[in-house]
Amino acid sequence: MTKPLERITKTCAALGIKPAERILFVRISTQTMQFFRAGALVRAYAVSTSRRPPSNLRDSLGTPRGLHAITERIGAGQPPGMVFKGRVPTGRHFCEYETGGAGALITSRILRLGGLEDGVNRGGDVDTHDRCIYIHGTNREHLIGRPQSSGCILLRNPDIIELHEEVRAGDMVMIED
Repeated sequence: MTKPLERITKTCAALGIKPAERILFVRISTQTMQFFRAGALVRAYAVSTSRRPPSNLRDSLGTPRGLHAITERIGAGQPPGMVFKGRVPTGRHFCEYETGGAGALITSRILRLGGLEDGVNRGGDVDTHDRCIYIHGTNREHLIGRPQSSGCILLRNPDIIELHEEVRAGDMVMIED
């Protein structure tokens, strides 16, 4: 078993829950994410996390650490590059927005996260789900691999579309420094 899976197994045991078959392991320090299925590495991705220090606190704009689960899969069937506002497709591709004024956009697919650790990333001022932390596509693909988000985990559009097809609600996501 690889070290990431050992850490997830240990955290799950402490929480009294069974590890999911599909697990995503995000390393903030390297801006990478690994996708495991049944204990085997399926794929590694370059990602972008927050430009601020990691933090689980509300309004910190930091990427939250700890064990999470995918709570919602949003965007199936939408064309690549579709922009979402409030988790609803706008009907517009990110290229239809002015380059300078669009800012960072949520594009293509959304995997919404919910914390699994009470007081760490679930409940009160540290609730990942209430913070609307996602794994999603971006209109700023050229910056993937460098911190750039406001707490979310960003992927290139083809990568989030591929990943969206592979994972399900309830699959686990471990985020570490």
